[in-house]
Amino acid sequence: MRTEERGPIREEEVFEAIQVGEVIESYEDDKPYPSILVYGRTAQGRPLHLVCAYAEEEDLAIVITAYEPDPLRWIGYRERR
Repeated sequence: MRTEERGPIREEEVFEAIQVGEVIESYEDDKPYPSILVYGRTAQGRPLHLVCAYAEEEDLAIVITAYEPDPLRWIGYRERR
């Protein structure tokens, strides 16, 4: 099912996907904070990728972006083709 058919990503879906997600890539050189790519699924099974960072000095987790990964670009949503 295409993203347009599922509608926009809701805030609660982001939280659901992060809670059960796994880190699939790390970007240690990102600025201003190192970031990670998390793959998770919502309670309804919608696959999401979330780019997140952690501001250690502020003890703040930041969700930079969330998107539904393209299955033509990802193997099992975890590995780039």
